[in-house]
Amino acid sequence: MSFKVQPTPPARPNRCQLFGPGSNTKLHPKMAASAADVINLDLEDAVAPDDKPQARKNIIEAINTLDWGKKTVCVRINGLDTPYWYRDVVEVMEETNGRLDMIMIPKVGCAADVYAVDALVSAIEAAKGSTKRIALEVIIETAAGLAHVEEIAASSPRMQAMSLGAADFAASMGMSTTGIGGTQKNYYMLADATAEGGERAISYPDPWHHVTSAIVSACRTHGILPVDGPYGDFSDPEGYRAQARRSATMGMVGKWAIHPNQIALANEVFTPSEEAVAEAREILAAMEEATRTGAGAAVYKGRLVDLASIRQAEVIVKQSEMIAAS
Repeated sequence: MSFKVQPTPPARPNRCQLFGPGSNTKLHPKMAASAADVINLDLEDAVAPDDKPQARKNIIEAINTLDWGKKTVCVRINGLDTPYWYRDVVEVMEETNGRLDMIMIPKVGCAADVYAVDALVSAIEAAKGSTKRIALEVIIETAAGLAHVEEIAASSPRMQAMSLGAADFAASMGMSTTGIGGTQKNYYMLADATAEGGERAISYPDPWHHVTSAIVSACRTHGILPVDGPYGDFSDPEGYRAQARRSATMGMVGKWAIHPNQIALANEVFTPSEEAVAEAREILAAMEEATRTGAGAAVYKGRLVDLASIRQAEVIVKQSEMIAAS
């Protein structure tokens, strides 16, 4: 273990981040009543340029008047290369009543992007005399974002989460893709040719593996939450579930939902099963018993329990307890 211990990420559920445009006021009460852990009220890609000023007003009204329960309430601002983003931050922060929790910054390419938003947020908090500290989440969706992912993760003490924006990332990288996230039909390998010349089996590798791994590594190093982004085909629940399971296996804590029917899928995948929680508690109990009796090591179901096993078990139990408390 390094002398510098990895910081602990924020202790809050983040299984599902539900997105909805600020321009569609009919969706906001439904979002507040949903089972999503995080609400992302969107001012960026989902809102047409002419609608952005009104969308800000709609979001301010929704934050101030709706009952969001224990959800994390976040606003996705416009990109820093647009003329909209600073008004997004100023108006939403100055005109909401304290229920805003987080600001999401899209298309972050370097630590300086985060610094710019952090500085503006800090000035507004100081001017208002606010005691609540607004958190930041960033989206990695450009080649520059991937190249600078660790410096971005370390860029601000406000940082709580980092998401993958697969569609814009693919465009920035010049990838020839056919959908948002998931398997890409032209990204495949063929089995070796046989002497008989029969049909060769096709396998589909994961085109998002590298960027996902980079995000998880940077997030875990700096104590923030790694989150998988959208799955574009909301009529394909099995495809969504497959990508969510892959993301969870790689260390991500949750996934976006761009349609209400994806909420239950995300919550299903990123909620530890009863069996997994029970096994984790048994592993911890076995180690406690070994410590009590001076055995020094524990054996659980025929396998040695080491420190890595204990840490994994502690993560599962803690995650289960956070979800139950929410």
